[in-house]
Amino acid sequence: MDAQGLADFEAERSRLFSLAYRMLGSATEAEDAVQETYLRWDGADRTEIRSAQAWLTTVVVNLCRSWLDSARARRETYLGPWLPEPMPTGAGELGPLESAQERELVSMALLTALERLSPVERAVFVLREAFGYTHREIATMLELSEANSQQVFHRAGRRVRDGKARFDIPAEHARALMERFFAAARDGDIAALEQMLAADVVSVADGAGMAGVARRPVVGVSKVALYLTKLFSWVTPDVTIELVEVNGSPAVCAWSDGAPMAVCTADTDGTVVTALRLVVAPGKLAHFGRATAGASPRRPSGSGEFGTAL
Repeated sequence: MDAQGLADFEAERSRLFSLAYRMLGSATEAEDAVQETYLRWDGADRTEIRSAQAWLTTVVVNLCRSWLDSARARRETYLGPWLPEPMPTGAGELGPLESAQERELVSMALLTALERLSPVERAVFVLREAFGYTHREIATMLELSEANSQQVFHRAGRRVRDGKARFDIPAEHARALMERFFAAARDGDIAALEQMLAADVVSVADGAGMAGVARRPVVGVSKVALYLTKLFSWVTPDVTIELVEVNGSPAVCAWSDGAPMAVCTADTDGTVVTALRLVVAPGKLAHFGRATAGASPRRPSGSGEFGTAL
């Protein structure tokens, strides 16, 4: 590839990855989508392309649309609940997350909800809501009419948010709540945990069929509190527990021998935890481990104290 073509692609690489990740919910597959887009860019007659950004965006979003069809079939036979791959975001891996809306759009909660959408609904929602494209631009990329793009966007928004309230929790407040919550889980303090859980709290774990990982959601205060204390009972002196920023919010990561063992994110209304998502499937943590390699110390926390990676 000529130097200008390579420079044009590299200028868009980070944005293309962010788009593909939001479309697919998988950092590993997003990397593959970006690589395939690079190969197509390399083989294209670039003298006929007026806007590198528009061309590359169109290619990657339509690749993701195609891949989502096959991904849906695979996820129907997935052992246990399927959750998105967690992404560290403290160093801007998914772009700036300065507002509550920007953080919500990469949250594990919203990425999980996006699974309800068809590939075209997901493409329209992500392009409009996360990247600010106009409906005219989206219609051109996806070969829709502008009116159809608008209709798809409104329908997708209703299906994703389902009338649920959004909470803008200050970062320090959310961090403090998560520290208290997971400290109680680590210490086996069921009474303290129950006070910090919503009555209808739900815990979902993605272990890809691993033994000892719940294959069905755990629902209710007492059941979730007991489940959490049992999970933390396997934490040994050679395991490091850190509070880190994952998908725009505080989350807990467990490390062993420098590799992530588990990532747990939580939804909160600022007072209590309303939902928990635990990712322990090794394949779902491979990119997370690569992305955070060397970012913070991986020393055993023998005293059980949380790290300060956030």
